[in-house]
Amino acid sequence: MEAEDNVEYSSLHRGANFTKVSFVPLTFLIFYGVSGGPFGVEDTVRAAGPFLALVGYLIFPIVWSIPESLITAELSTMFPENGGYVVWVSKSFGPYWGFQLGWVKWMSGVVDNALYPVLFLDYIKSSVPALANGLPRTIAILALVIALTYLNYRGLTIVAWVATVLAIFTLLPFVIMGFIALPKLEPSRWFVVDLENVQWGLYLNTLFWNLNYWDSMSTMAGEVEDPGKTIPKALFYALPLVVSGYFFPLLFGTGAVPLHRDLWSDGYFSDIAKIIGGVWLRLWVQGASAVSNMGMFLAEMSGDSYQLLGMAERGMLPDFFAKRSRYGTPLISILFSASGVVLLSCLSFQEIVAAENFMNCFGMILEFLSFVKLRIKYPAASRPYRIPLGTIGSILICLPPTLFLLLVIALCSFKVMIVSFLAILVGLIMQPCLVYCDKKKWLSFSVSSDLVELQTNYHQVVEA
Repeated sequence: MEAEDNVEYSSLHRGANFTKVSFVPLTFLIFYGVSGGPFGVEDTVRAAGPFLALVGYLIFPIVWSIPESLITAELSTMFPENGGYVVWVSKSFGPYWGFQLGWVKWMSGVVDNALYPVLFLDYIKSSVPALANGLPRTIAILALVIALTYLNYRGLTIVAWVATVLAIFTLLPFVIMGFIALPKLEPSRWFVVDLENVQWGLYLNTLFWNLNYWDSMSTMAGEVEDPGKTIPKALFYALPLVVSGYFFPLLFGTGAVPLHRDLWSDGYFSDIAKIIGGVWLRLWVQGASAVSNMGMFLAEMSGDSYQLLGMAERGMLPDFFAKRSRYGTPLISILFSASGVVLLSCLSFQEIVAAENFMNCFGMILEFLSFVKLRIKYPAASRPYRIPLGTIGSILICLPPTLFLLLVIALCSFKVMIVSFLAILVGLIMQPCLVYCDKKKWLSFSVSSDLVELQTNYHQVVEA
């Protein structure tokens, strides 16, 4: 027989005395971490027309979302601690590359989160014109960030249950819009396609942005109740919820309203709601879109903050990032993430999406490589959830999404590449600087004693 390694992984958490996140709220936390409803999908129709938009939201989940969520389920249950993908890469390629992934993913998350206060105000400025620009808009962004940051401070379980309520309010108007639209549907509108007039960069970037970040919940795995069962189950239910939340509004919107591709931009669903159901439905959709941005902000900030906490518990960041408030939340990490959001909230929507996609691509490639390497290095490790594939299957499941990542990178503009490479360069320099600070005792670093490392027992059995 071949040499076999019997590996068990366990982890205790400093937050063990606080209420853990259960299945239902975790499902909706994942929903907001990835999606938040159909707001933001409009650009796929403008870029490629109805047919390719609808096909994209059916095919892309198979190529990308399912592999990413399966890998997240396996590795989050193998390493049920805060930090998530940072821990996976650290175990595979060492703490230096774990830090680089953490930096890139945190930057990508904060850039992403800078969108939501801006989009929130964009959706309500038609009702409150004073929020369109100037000092009132700046004050509104700051007030919104402070209020949502306070919710994160009060506890992850509060954030998760708020996300549950917000998701119901967000999706319900589209269910009603679908029923009203049924008699008005013209199926021929769904098959409109013009391959000579497709903006492939915008199309693919929008798909990627809307169906990405399934791994974001892994950074909070240490806060989940019975993670070995809860995480895979929540991912299983969140996936169809996200996909249907995109596909059916697009199906009804493109089928019930005459096509004007140039009108399909952010906020157009509110116009569609007015055409289909009247002013009352438009107001509900506008309210739902605003609320959705609040939910996405809460989910993203939670993921970013607990990632920093997990990195600090692994000795990658100074100890103060791991300190918890009386509510069990990482206060300094939350404030640090909120500061990044405020600083980046002046960027445009397209610049934000392209930059975060570019940075996230490098992080996802590292995650896929880690998944394969951990399968090879620790084939018998304890995995409460395990994708039913061998080594070859594990490699094959990573190939389609990796090829897509390379395509997204290739389609990025030169400006986005330069900005993203500069951000990556900061991480390459920052890690040695933090090591030097630790060596000089300028900052305090430590590995949490509550974390139990992989314990490996090798049993050599000679094949007869």
